[in-house]
Amino acid sequence: MTMRNCSTSSTDWNFQGRSYECMSDCSDMSSYLSRCHSCRVESGCFMVYDRTNYMGNQYFMRRGEYSDYMSMIGWSGGIRSCRMIPMHRGSYRMRIYERENFGGQMYELMDDCDNIMDRYRMNDCMSCNVMDGHWLMYEQPQFRGRMMYLRPGEYRSFRDMGWSGMKFMSMRRITDMC
Repeated sequence: MTMRNCSTSSTDWNFQGRSYECMSDCSDMSSYLSRCHSCRVESGCFMVYDRTNYMGNQYFMRRGEYSDYMSMIGWSGGIRSCRMIPMHRGSYRMRIYERENFGGQMYELMDDCDNIMDRYRMNDCMSCNVMDGHWLMYEQPQFRGRMMYLRPGEYRSFRDMGWSGMKFMSMRRITDMC
């Protein structure tokens, strides 16, 4: 498979086999490739998903070669969908909430937060409102563990989005590092 416009992927490791070039979002890559085991991002940033329609586990990819990304991130399936992350210039702003539907404690972030427990004494983040910029939220402090991509909008319940049982403990802006 070859995701292009920023990535190139192939059905086998080390860029062997068939390829598919992707220039924008793709909700179902299975119509182009049955599996994907390597990926090359030529420019920009992508979020890749292990299920169709931008669902399931997510992984952030910036410019570079990922000859065997599956062992690197621990996936057994492969890329099933991908979303191109648009470049954002300007301010970043997000409000995080302790409970669903914007309930409980609220804090506004304008920069990265490596640990919400240390910074805000907040045990959990269950909803948020992204006002400006694109963000990654991580299940563990120090930007580790599973992640979720958030673009501007209201996210009233992470549980309803399929993230039940997962806590988000750190947040990072997606800057022009792509």
